[in-house]
Amino acid sequence: MKKVRMIKPAGKIGVFDSGLGGLAVLREVTELMPEYEYLYLGDNLRAPYGDKSQEQIFRHTLSGVRWLFDNGAEITILACNTASANALRKIQREILPLEYPDKRVLGIIIPTVESMESFSSSGHVGILATEATVASEVFETEMEKHNPGMRTVCQSGGMLVDLIERDRDLKMLIAEIENVIGKLLDRDGLIDAVILGCTHYALIAGQIERILPKNIKVIEQGGIVAAKLADYIDRHYEIRRILKNKFSVSFHTTSGSENVKKLMARFYGADIQVSTVEYEVL
Repeated sequence: MKKVRMIKPAGKIGVFDSGLGGLAVLREVTELMPEYEYLYLGDNLRAPYGDKSQEQIFRHTLSGVRWLFDNGAEITILACNTASANALRKIQREILPLEYPDKRVLGIIIPTVESMESFSSSGHVGILATEATVASEVFETEMEKHNPGMRTVCQSGGMLVDLIERDRDLKMLIAEIENVIGKLLDRDGLIDAVILGCTHYALIAGQIERILPKNIKVIEQGGIVAAKLADYIDRHYEIRRILKNKFSVSFHTTSGSENVKKLMARFYGADIQVSTVEYEVL
C-alpha cells in the first residue's frame, strides 16, 4: 500500500467513520457550514466495527482520531454510532486531557437522543443499529438521561451493513429490512419513530420508510448532527477562532480498494478524490 505523505495545516474539522455511512453525515455538515475546511477519514480497511469487541473498537477509533488530529483537525466528529457508543467517552476522559487538551471529540448519539421529543408523540422510539451499538445499551442510557419519560427499543440491523456496502441484490436487502423491522415492531407496537442508529442506513432510508407503517417516522442522523455541531461551534469561541474560514474537503481511507473509493463517492453523493493512508493501530 502506498503511504501518502500529508501536509499538516491546522484549523480543520475532522470526521471519522469506521466505514462509509459517515459520508452522509459529512455531506449534511458541509452543506450547513460551507465556511470551514474538512478532513474525512474512513477506516474501511478494518470495517465493519459492529462485530468487534469494545477494546478493538476503542483502539481502532483512537488511532483514527489521532491521525485526524496529527493532520490538522481541531475538533473531530465520530460519525459512527458504533465508535460513539464504544470509544467516545474513554477518549474524552482518558486521552484528550493528557494528549490533546485543546482539541475536542464529539459523538452522534447524544445529539440524536436530545432531539427525540420533537419526533415522537407516543414516547416509544425504535432504534436500528449494529450489534455492538445495541450491546453497549448507550441509546437506552442516554435516553434515560435526556428524555426519561420515553421508551427506547434497540434492534440489531442484522446483515444490513454488509448488504449495503457490498451492494448486494435488492431482493436480499428488502428481505432483511422486513426481517429487522418485523422484529423491532413485535417488541413494541406503540413505536411511532425509528432512528437509523447506523449511518449506513441513511442510504436505504427510502426503502425502510416504505416498509414501515405510514404512521412511523424515519429519523436520519445527518441533519440532526449538523445542526448540533453548528450550535456547538457557535458556543465555543476557543474552537471557532482556530477553524479556517475557507471551504475544502479532503477524503481519505485506510483501504486501497478502488471499489471502496467508488462506494465513498456514492455515499457522499458526488465525484470525489480519495487518498489511501496508513497508520499504526496501537
